Amino acid sequence: MAIDLTSLVEQHGSGTVLAVGGALIGMLFGFFAQRSRFCLRAAVIEFWRGQFAEKLSVWLLAFAAAVMAVQALILAGALNVSEARQLANRGSLSGALVGGLVFGAGMIMTRGCASRLLVLSANGNLRALLSGLVFAVTAQAALAGALAPLRSEISSWWTVDGGAARDLLARVGAGHADGLAFGGLWLVVAIVFSLRSGNRPWMWIGGIGSGLAVALAWWFTYAVAHASFDPVQMQGLTFSGPSAEWLMRVLASPAPAWGFDAGMLPGVFVGSALGALVGRDFKVEGFKDGYSMARYIAGAVLMGFGSMLAGGCAVGAGMTGGAIFALTAWLTLAGMWAGGGLMHRLLDEPVQTSQPASQQAPVVLPVAP
Repeated sequence: MAIDLTSLVEQHGSGTVLAVGGALIGMLFGFFAQRSRFCLRAAVIEFWRGQFAEKLSVWLLAFAAAVMAVQALILAGALNVSEARQLANRGSLSGALVGGLVFGAGMIMTRGCASRLLVLSANGNLRALLSGLVFAVTAQAALAGALAPLRSEISSWWTVDGGAARDLLARVGAGHADGLAFGGLWLVVAIVFSLRSGNRPWMWIGGIGSGLAVALAWWFTYAVAHASFDPVQMQGLTFSGPSAEWLMRVLASPAPAWGFDAGMLPGVFVGSALGALVGRDFKVEGFKDGYSMARYIAGAVLMGFGSMLAGGCAVGAGMTGGAIFALTAWLTLAGMWAGGGLMHRLLDEPVQTSQPASQQAPVVLPVAP
């Protein structure tokens, strides 16, 4: 039985429908991300170590699934992303690149990107919980607080007009069929890496499911926007803006209006908690020393500022924006991979190589920080 979004919007209002849909989609993403150990930081480390294995293949599966699903929806006439803020509005190339570099460095220090911190918080990781709170405070400060002038200054260095100038496919003279084929190419690469690394079933299912949740968010908000008489901004999954919004929802009065982000963030938390129960992964973990705590806090500050400067986090700018081929999103993604690789080499590799061979961990990334 098909869901009549127009009737639901007329009966309950677009804000409520968006919040409920956001919660359901967030639960799907949280569950799949938890079961697959989806994490950009782990993928970046594997890549720069030259280990094209499990973590990199999971991220590639998710990214390829998101790109292919979004482009297929566009080709089918079920989605039009021309009004998405990542394409329609004027963007900052300097903000995307610098923000990506800063965010990438921060996610190495916190041992997880913004979405991963939320997923781990639901699994009992108190390090991730504190880092997520610091991330939210910094994101709000960069959006409309003490760090906003610095963000605006960096963003003004190099800008690009909205529309075709910000659409990577349009800039290279390609179409959405080419975008679908490009996603298919990444899927082939992901499958090859997955087969080589012997990915378990949940790695396949969770990786692809995480990417499909990104596409589902685009389609759902677009559908609600067309079913509503009130102006509704279509959007995808992201964690920087919603984190700042939830901070103000708790601290400020009146609270922000209900919408997709209001439901998505708690939905991801619940979905991850369910995944932890299924996999028996729930475990309370804390900091082992003062240096560890300082590292996580500093990394969360970098991620919070970097995400607002870049216009999104690893999922929001990287996957959500990347799936619609927004130029700034791809620059941000490149910055995250570069910044993450550089910070790992500066911060973690010297410690690992200085340990005696008998004390060094196997060259396999941990499933959780």
